[in-house]
Amino acid sequence: MRIGICPGSFDPVTNGHIDIFERGSKLVDKLIIAVFENPSKKPLFTMQEREEMLVATTKHIPQVEVVSFQGLLNEYAMQRGAKFIIRGLRALSDFEYEFQRALLMKKVEPDLETVFIMTGTQYSYISSTGIRELACFGGTLDGMVPAYVEKRLKERFKDKYKA
Repeated sequence: MRIGICPGSFDPVTNGHIDIFERGSKLVDKLIIAVFENPSKKPLFTMQEREEMLVATTKHIPQVEVVSFQGLLNEYAMQRGAKFIIRGLRALSDFEYEFQRALLMKKVEPDLETVFIMTGTQYSYISSTGIRELACFGGTLDGMVPAYVEKRLKERFKDKYKA
């Protein structure tokens, strides 16, 4: 069985992420979407909330499993029998950062391959950080996040979104 892991903080999950999950799932028999805590970021949603949003927004992809984990990605990947790390790229700046991470991963776990997938151009400008900023100020989220995530963001910032 070909198992891939798509790791990220997904705070929140965007339509760009969903695009990567849908396309990445076609490359493997099982795609594990692994939510982790990024120590350099202050999350808007808890890991449990992010996991719940991912489950709700990926149920149309049959071979997806959503989990959360802590620790080293390479160790988790080996525990799960994964051979691929799937990373989404939006721009050249993403590539430079992800390329360095992939080289480090290859050094510590030579049997683990990193696969880069370019997001669809219609999502290339979307980032979770940008979405959080838009939502914080009551901005429009149309077409940038799944409907369920938009609802959760509007609940979180209900004082900014008047009915």
